[in-house]
Amino acid sequence: MPEAELARRIRRRTLSMIRKAHSSHIGGAFSMAEVLATLYSGILRIDPVRPHWPERDRLILSKGHACAALYVVLAERGFFPREWLDEFYQDGGRLAGHAAHHGVPGVEASTGALGHGLSIACGMALAATRDERPYRVFAVLSDGECDEGSTWEAAMFAAHHRLDRLVAIVDYNKIQSLGRVEEVLNLEPFANKWRSFGWTVREEDGHDTDRLKETLSQIPFERDRPSCLIAHTIKGRGVSFMEDRLLWHYRSPDDGEFEQAVQELERN
Repeated sequence: MPEAELARRIRRRTLSMIRKAHSSHIGGAFSMAEVLATLYSGILRIDPVRPHWPERDRLILSKGHACAALYVVLAERGFFPREWLDEFYQDGGRLAGHAAHHGVPGVEASTGALGHGLSIACGMALAATRDERPYRVFAVLSDGECDEGSTWEAAMFAAHHRLDRLVAIVDYNKIQSLGRVEEVLNLEPFANKWRSFGWTVREEDGHDTDRLKETLSQIPFERDRPSCLIAHTIKGRGVSFMEDRLLWHYRSPDDGEFEQAVQELERN
């Protein structure tokens, strides 16, 4: 399936799941749809039939609050039945409101406490290096969690240990839970911060699947250095009244908003 079509499917099903659950984080799920679609359409070395295949690439969704989109792409790739998506955030359901790996094939770690995912990915990448295993580890981060000191501790650790099997992808939609990133804690010069910690950095339009595919196909960007891709995205991408709006970090759509969003996603 083409990456752009998979991204559209991610948004459409994520919208329905969040509406049914009366949950939130739709803005951050939509902003990373193309990133996930590109990763799961040929970048990641995975086998849905063997989710614990030792040689598989690992993906850690550090921004675990946006896990609805991850669940959708895993179901689309065949890690578990699509019917499981109806259980998202439901009492007794298998799919928790933050990424949970227990009993969910394809989810490598339970996440959602921001600032932890890159550290988990560092440990996995270090194990791959020391065991001389071929797998790579991808961590998808939010920009807001780059306020966390633990993120930068992990960044320093990765460079020190020359973890070139490690890839950090930052969903840089420039809005976090309580305000715009530049207002809460300005990250700029963002790319240079990663470079100063010893990483090789690329920046791309996070909604351009062709550019994402080309760039991620070049991993590692430099031997003996971890790679960072800063994906410039738009929160709520794909629905006009959600795009670049803080409201849609926590908001669940009402009936009218849901219908309008469905119509817009069907056209796009």
